[in-house]
Amino acid sequence: MSVLAAAPSQLGPGFRVEPAAHAVSAARRVISDLVIERELPLTDAARRDVALLSAEVITNAARHTGAACAVLVLWTGERLRVEVTDTDPELPTPRGLDPSVPHGRGLLLVAALAADWGAEPDPAGKRVWFEVGPDSRLDGEERLTTLVRVAAPMAADFTPKGST
Repeated sequence: MSVLAAAPSQLGPGFRVEPAAHAVSAARRVISDLVIERELPLTDAARRDVALLSAEVITNAARHTGAACAVLVLWTGERLRVEVTDTDPELPTPRGLDPSVPHGRGLLLVAALAADWGAEPDPAGKRVWFEVGPDSRLDGEERLTTLVRVAAPMAADFTPKGST
């Protein structure tokens, strides 16, 4: 006997995000609010991952296309899935860590923190998605190490107040 998984359920209407920093922040809040309103069984760490990864994927869509993107938030019954569709047909691939480049590490975060992620062609261009499970994929020192490793090149530009 075959058991079919239930189709993911959409948590709210899909929405459009304009290519502006304030729009990315607003979209992140909309997604976070949906998770809270629906009382999804996610830990605080998993909810933070959803917010961070949403911002990364939406920012990538805006930065690389200069156009609005569409966002859809789904619950699979086990994981939260966020899909971002943009107009660029080129599928993204994570780059290596290059300290001389000020950006380009967002997909490394997605790959490290998401339970699963991917990109696929879409009639509009492409769809990039990620899923986060009830618990954060990485915890404790492993999580901190990953976040610092990805952010380290940016940290070189930071000089604490009072330093010379």
